[in-house]
Amino acid sequence: MPMLSWPPRRWLAALAGAALFTLAAGIPTDVVPTPLFTRMTPVQWWNYPILIATAVLGGLLIATYVRAPAAAAGMGKTAGGGLLSALAIGCPVCNKLVVFALGFSGALTIWAPLQPALGIVSIALLGWTLRTRLATERACPVPAL
Repeated sequence: MPMLSWPPRRWLAALAGAALFTLAAGIPTDVVPTPLFTRMTPVQWWNYPILIATAVLGGLLIATYVRAPAAAAGMGKTAGGGLLSALAIGCPVCNKLVVFALGFSGALTIWAPLQPALGIVSIALLGWTLRTRLATERACPVPAL
């Protein structure tokens, strides 16, 4: 497994990236409580595992960019997976686009039940991107500096 041979700076980047993903998705959704925002609906139990999985996968993906890779494949999927995660764990009635498109009751009856599926899709997308980046790294290694 190529991650086992990562140098310490890559693991440090993974840790910093995981913290960044946690804050970027957790603060605006109020899964990470701060005085900056008050959520209108309670945090669901499944919000925490999705946030943790997204943070771990996002951190590992960021670490794959520490060395100049042969190809920058997967950056769009990384951003897409992170955005889906934030939509999945966010308050359904706090998302202005969802409320505008579906109304307040639609946000609770249509959007809220879809959020766990969005979370699973975001984790799958991030996992697939990480797998692709690691496979590319093995197939076309960049010489060590």
